[in-house]
Amino acid sequence: MSGGRDLGRWADRLWAAATAGDEQAAVGVARDALDAGVDMEALLLDVVGAVQARVGAEWAANRISVTQEHVVTAVNERVIAALADHPGARRREGSARGRLAVACVDGEWHALPARLLAEVLRLRGWTVDYLGAQVPTQHLVSYLHRTGPDAIALSSSIATRLPAAHAAIAACRATGTPVLVGGAAYGPGGRYARLLGADAWAPDARAAADLLARGLPRRPPAPPQAAGRLPHLDDQEYTLLTRSSADLVRELMDELERRHPAVARYTPRQRQATAEDLAHVVEFLAASLYVDDPELFSGFLTWTASILTARDVPTGFLLSALDLLARRLTGLPRAAGVLAHAREVLCGGLVPAPVPGPGKPE
Repeated sequence: MSGGRDLGRWADRLWAAATAGDEQAAVGVARDALDAGVDMEALLLDVVGAVQARVGAEWAANRISVTQEHVVTAVNERVIAALADHPGARRREGSARGRLAVACVDGEWHALPARLLAEVLRLRGWTVDYLGAQVPTQHLVSYLHRTGPDAIALSSSIATRLPAAHAAIAACRATGTPVLVGGAAYGPGGRYARLLGADAWAPDARAAADLLARGLPRRPPAPPQAAGRLPHLDDQEYTLLTRSSADLVRELMDELERRHPAVARYTPRQRQATAEDLAHVVEFLAASLYVDDPELFSGFLTWTASILTARDVPTGFLLSALDLLARRLTGLPRAAGVLAHAREVLCGGLVPAPVPGPGKPE
């Protein structure tokens, strides 16, 4: 395997080709790397994966646009497809270890991390069914009954997808299939994985492949209603917030316009962007209530503030939004606590764990 410095140089070359939108050049870089002796797994994770991670960092710093990050992601997908067909992608083992499924939970469109995992598992000798992005839970269950894989890996990058991930984990566990989860949605150290009933969590593709090689335990099928039950949801705060979210966003937007004359003068495009930001605030508040963790919400707001700052957008409306939400959610004590914690964090009183936001590229 090439050293880290050599891999960095290959990643720089791939970045140059990908940002130029040159698929042929990008595939050529990957093939040249293989010809130079770079290990296929290292090429996938430490070159293609590194370029994809750089997309997120560059977008967050406002050095590339959303369109550009989509271009790079599309090129990376083309590179992965080309590598999958390359003779160097032959399995390292003499025979398949077993059958695995890899999928993104319903509503999760960040598919590239799952695709990288699928290719790494194939390299390591598994037969892998890669099911792609945004797989409805009922389709997952149908697939598991039909094919009976040894385990399923579920990927999710955005914390607002945690309720969908919970439903998918419970449904898969009900079939007796071990569930491995991964992705930023599950929080620092995978803190939400066990909470939601997963059998295991992995921080990256290598760790996931190592875990699966050791084998996940097959537990007796668990009824969906018992798998990862969250007693704190009995207070109905999450349900009440999600049911009223659309009205809440409209009310917040109207109140911001009354409080801040500059907002009232926004163009239609600026209004739409602000309404979308407010919708994300409400969505992440709901996700925080779902897992009963104030740090999820405060981390999202801190991340959002950094994104806005990089774009020279005033961040004061975030505090205004918190105040307005607190006034409208007085009957929800857990929500009030989450909002108070977030205000303290935004005002510099605490340091939250980083939580990626909804605009983070794949």
